[in-house]
Amino acid sequence: MNKTKKIILGIAVMCSVVVSSCTKDFQEINTDPNNTSSALPQQLLAPALVSTLSYNMLRNRNFNNELMQVTVDMSDGDGRVFRYDYRANWSDYLYNGWYSELTNFKDIYKFASEELNYNKSYMGISLICQSWIYSLLTDTYGDVPYFESNLARDSSIYEPKFDRQKDIYLDIFKKLEAADTLLASKKSIQASSDPVFYGDVTKWQKFGNSLYLRLLLRLSGKAEVSQEVIAKMKQIVDNPLDYPIMTSNEESAILRWTGVAPYTSPFTTVREQDFRAPGIASFFIDNLSVWHDPRIDVTYGTGSPTKTNRWAIAPYQGAYEGVPSGYAIGDNPTRKSYFYSSSNNGNTGPSLVNEPLTGMIMNYAELQFILAEAAAKGYIDGSAETYYNNGVEASIKLWLPTWPVAVTDYLAAADMQWNDTQSIDQKMEKIHLQKYYALFLVDLQQWFEYRRTGHPILPKGTGLRNNGEMPARMTYPVYVQSTNPTNYKAAVAAQGPDVISTPVWWQKP
Repeated sequence: MNKTKKIILGIAVMCSVVVSSCTKDFQEINTDPNNTSSALPQQLLAPALVSTLSYNMLRNRNFNNELMQVTVDMSDGDGRVFRYDYRANWSDYLYNGWYSELTNFKDIYKFASEELNYNKSYMGISLICQSWIYSLLTDTYGDVPYFESNLARDSSIYEPKFDRQKDIYLDIFKKLEAADTLLASKKSIQASSDPVFYGDVTKWQKFGNSLYLRLLLRLSGKAEVSQEVIAKMKQIVDNPLDYPIMTSNEESAILRWTGVAPYTSPFTTVREQDFRAPGIASFFIDNLSVWHDPRIDVTYGTGSPTKTNRWAIAPYQGAYEGVPSGYAIGDNPTRKSYFYSSSNNGNTGPSLVNEPLTGMIMNYAELQFILAEAAAKGYIDGSAETYYNNGVEASIKLWLPTWPVAVTDYLAAADMQWNDTQSIDQKMEKIHLQKYYALFLVDLQQWFEYRRTGHPILPKGTGLRNNGEMPARMTYPVYVQSTNPTNYKAAVAAQGPDVISTPVWWQKP
């Protein structure tokens, strides 16, 4: 027995020596003296942008588009988004993805703040991207972790508290103010690190201030902050030298997919049969057909899409026809028009699967419609009609840059021309109907804007759940209830029941 103990002891001593020799000076001998030991801002930016847009685009396709009557799921069963009937497991994907990417964008700021890598432009870009993602989170879920989020690694905060949406928005505004100041330094960045603006810092500054206007308008109807946010909108618009904003389609924030890794559209991960399975909703296609909209070729019959059919919508028996959204279980409508996939029936024409413009963050047309609404409501100076016309033209020319028709002629033929004698509600319907098409492919913005304004007016099918009311939010992921129970319960107590019908703060009167 004593002999056995001596053998075990000897083995233990030998192991300790081996471990000691393996770990002695480990950090020194495993650190490259010629390179940084942490990631550089320029190494993190592109992957974080690509990943964030992947989350946005996939949920735009199968969540936003179903709620907002762009497409209609042809599966006749329960739990269908287009019937306002989606389950809690829908919540995890965006919640997890967005918080994951926030860590990356915060790291960009952290590393760009260090003396060795100090760069005000990367810091400003980081603040803009953080603001963009946090706004998506709070507009989707309501109250969410903000001030204590993403601090598990550095501060050991594993159960962050949920912050009120008002406080989140007000701090986002501070971030965007800081970003504008940082980017005004015009510190250069590597063009190869920036797949959105290719190193043009001024365009990042313009995007940040345009995003600022988007979020200010979202709060403009809240009485407790309306005076403050409207004054800020006017200050931005009246001071383009201090707060430059987008001035053309070329300044739109779009990650244009090249098809070469890593800039490959996430739509290529969707099976072809799944991509073309949903039918186009009647609401989406009928307006385009009536307007003879050039983004689809309303004169063409059967066959592959032509070059002018930029949205690659296949016709049904020679015409563009849709499926009414919200149909009741058992109605079993026939799928009619649908979005082409890249090789559907041998088609080699355009397809949203490989379309470069689908990497949409915010476009110039949206900004013009923001300004049109602000002018129509008297928030800013300027002609609401001019902004409206600019928005329509920019929305079409983003897809068809050489479109030869005067926008006033197009609007007159479509009976969508501006009319100053109409009521403010009629003007809002006109602006938001056109804005609805400008927001095509832009994450969940159609849904957010409908929740804010009630426009454009969507038809309601007999199969809708949730009392026929547009869902106001996604519920929190189920796992949050067990991993962060105290703060989850506090959030529900403050905001309201964790159900899809509970409005977020900016939706409440």
